[in-house]
Amino acid sequence: MIEQSKTSTGSKVTPVATTRIQKRNIALIADAALEVFSSHGYRGSTVDQIAKQAGLSKPNLLYYFPSKEAVHDYLLSTLMVTWLDPLREIDAKGEPLDEILGYVRRKLELSRDHPSESRLFANEIVQGAPRILPLLETELKSLVDDKAALFQSWMDAGRLAKADPHHLIFSIWSLTQHYADFDVQVRAVLGCEVTDPFPAAEEYLITLFTRMLKV
Repeated sequence: MIEQSKTSTGSKVTPVATTRIQKRNIALIADAALEVFSSHGYRGSTVDQIAKQAGLSKPNLLYYFPSKEAVHDYLLSTLMVTWLDPLREIDAKGEPLDEILGYVRRKLELSRDHPSESRLFANEIVQGAPRILPLLETELKSLVDDKAALFQSWMDAGRLAKADPHHLIFSIWSLTQHYADFDVQVRAVLGCEVTDPFPAAEEYLITLFTRMLKV
């Protein structure tokens, strides 16, 4: 089995690639697993499905990841970095409304460009976050609390309209990730004449949060 290191969740599931072929195969497995997990959920997915999707044999896959859980943990760990970066990018020295609207745009871009990752994360949360709950209770909570305190300071200074800062963040998550997690429903309701719902979604959400927060 390939050498492994710990992920941010503390699980020993991250394969350490030392050759070009190993890096390629890990990427193949990760892409295949993302497709399988986002389509079938964790419980409905198997190592055989992931190996077939990746075009690798099952023993070859198990050389890199010892189990389905290991592949899933690897995906979630790397996904959390991607998911938290837009929130980290909010600058305390920036113009408050511009910083929040920029965050809305970045979150909507993630939904547009990474819908499978969004659905993978949503499936994990719906199931009670059995594999990443410690990360949610520590790293995520700390970051959200920090940004909520920043938003509150802007509101107290009269630079933003008053609103509950935690629920403001929750609403941004729900209103942007909806376009990834419920993509089929969005497109079904809008009809085939709307090939790309994201430009109108961005215009709507920017207008919504501007009217809500502008002073």
